Amino acid sequence: MKTEEAIIYSYGFATIASAIPAYSKRGDIIFVDEAACFSIQKGLQASRSFIKYFKHNDMGDLERLLREQEVEDQKNPRKARVTRKFIVVEGLYINTADICPLPELLKLKYKYKVRIFLEESMSFGVLGEHGRGVTEHFGVNIDDIDLISANMENAVASIGGFCCGRSFVIDHQRLSGQGYCFSASLPPMLAAAAIEALNIMEEDPEIFSTLRGKCSHVFKALKGIPGLKLVGEPFSPAFHLQLERSSGSRESDMQLLRSIVNYCMERKVALTLARYLEKEEKFLPPPSIRVVVTIEQTEEEIQSAVSCIQEAASTLLK
Repeated sequence: MKTEEAIIYSYGFATIASAIPAYSKRGDIIFVDEAACFSIQKGLQASRSFIKYFKHNDMGDLERLLREQEVEDQKNPRKARVTRKFIVVEGLYINTADICPLPELLKLKYKYKVRIFLEESMSFGVLGEHGRGVTEHFGVNIDDIDLISANMENAVASIGGFCCGRSFVIDHQRLSGQGYCFSASLPPMLAAAAIEALNIMEEDPEIFSTLRGKCSHVFKALKGIPGLKLVGEPFSPAFHLQLERSSGSRESDMQLLRSIVNYCMERKVALTLARYLEKEEKFLPPPSIRVVVTIEQTEEEIQSAVSCIQEAASTLLK
């Protein structure tokens, strides 16, 4: 990742959920995107900080909150001096499959003097010329980001997670990251698998452009299926198919999407319904089918899967 240092956690979910409360404490302020994933939400909860949500990828709304905070800080400068402020975003959002506007976020970071935490579980090993994620995708200097975290359960196909950044930032987690202090190490076999995955990424950077080509192909093929709405970016390896028109009941929407998943499963195409802890999610995303594209899928397999989804939709969404 071309950062000074990294720390490895043995459980992917615990990575960002431990990193946030390691830095942000009671009395600090965190600005968070509404579409943030569940592990970020758990980290916010553990931090006991003051949380302010801004509308998904809406930089105008974020700036409004930052400006309001600036006015508050001017009323009490002594308190403002000891209050830390953070922005927490994802590179590629797992719940919406779209990308964060990182260059605009950096302008706000320097204008309002806040720190940025970037969760890259979906974008690491996917975006950028060498798979280094959203910073490489936008050509942003990685030193401008205060902390980058990602789990190794997606592109790296192992378990665990990592945080990387400047040495003094990472070193702090060795005593303050609860998921690091209170757990055992990664199993040696899975650590070896993760190292091998990173070796493949370094030795064959062509795989990233090949993957983006496959994602784009699937995205175009699934766009415009009657009854289904495609959500996400063309270069995202996991995007969502939602119902074009909701029945008004979450349960019946889920039932309808489940019937599409079952139809495809019977024809040897594995899709998954996006799952959420409905009572615990701060902003519950609409029901959707998650479609995942990988480098190992052949053109024939991709074409067969796309045809199967189209067939399922035309048969079941009448």
